[in-house]
Amino acid sequence: MNNKKYLAYTVAFVVLSVLVYLQFRTWRNFDWARLFQYGLNWRHVLHGVALIYLAYFLRAVRWKIFLRPVRKQASILGLIAPTVIGFTGLAILGRPGELIRPYLIARRENLSFASQVAVWAVERIFDIAGFTVLLVAAIFLPSKLRTFAESAPPEVRHWIHLTGYGLIALVLGLLAAAVLMSYRGKRIAQWVEDRFSHLAENLGHRIAQKIREFTVGLNTIHGPFAFLQLSAVSVLMWWVIAVAYKEVTYAYGAPMAAMSTTKVLLLMGSSMVGSMVQLPGVGGGSQLATISALDHVFDIVPKELAVSCGIMLWLVTFVAVVPLGLLLAHWERLSLRKLSAESAKAEDVVPAENVP
Repeated sequence: MNNKKYLAYTVAFVVLSVLVYLQFRTWRNFDWARLFQYGLNWRHVLHGVALIYLAYFLRAVRWKIFLRPVRKQASILGLIAPTVIGFTGLAILGRPGELIRPYLIARRENLSFASQVAVWAVERIFDIAGFTVLLVAAIFLPSKLRTFAESAPPEVRHWIHLTGYGLIALVLGLLAAAVLMSYRGKRIAQWVEDRFSHLAENLGHRIAQKIREFTVGLNTIHGPFAFLQLSAVSVLMWWVIAVAYKEVTYAYGAPMAAMSTTKVLLLMGSSMVGSMVQLPGVGGGSQLATISALDHVFDIVPKELAVSCGIMLWLVTFVAVVPLGLLLAHWERLSLRKLSAESAKAEDVVPAENVP
């Protein structure tokens, strides 16, 4: 497992190095000395941090809704610490820290780890759908983003519209898959396990396991009202994050004054795609994708401003949780690396089951 992890990090490092080289090769006169010389309005930065913390609170609210059928007594306040510690683990450890949050919640609420991994999987769909609702509405309904797209160069306008249509197709596909899994999840998992049982390292079993976990997660959505609540909280959470992005851009004053809440949705989307290639503790893909969007889509000049803003957005939206997360982990006598190892081990050995 460690060899695979190191190989993944090596590949990510090489990919990021190539992308950084290609990006900065076009900026032959890039002045590194100017990178940190921009006067920031720190009030806007602090507003952004506060909004990001509000988004973590909304994540705890959403998880509480997921838990309602099995743990009515679970409190939102009791879910905040696992949420903050979990995202701190993700920021510091990268992908190995992803399952710390469901692991801590399962342990705190005396639930099976598999059931909370299932919730985590379904939560990802609500994340994608919530963001898609906002971005698609901003692209195709009257907004500053739509006005910007209409006046943008043809290639930028085409890219923006293609992004909107692609997200619509993705969400519809995920919705169709969710409906199919809710009715035929067990049969599909068994077919996958039988069909691919010959593959190395029990790959067929692992895929079937993920399908079963996802099916279990769908069972946590009990009725249309719960679905509407989860959807509303998801959309609200991503809107709060968008406002946080806007606050950070406003911290740079006049050069970024044209940015709006709807426009920064493109920056958020770029950051989300870029985060697929990350290195623990330093990120990389997220910042690079955001900087690229500021440069090529919004034509932010000078280039040093785009880089400075991209780094600050990453610090506020991704790293700002770390101080509080480390404080809470210390308070509860928790080790992030130990939690990461325990959650990875639990994922390998615990079978998916019905939500208790």
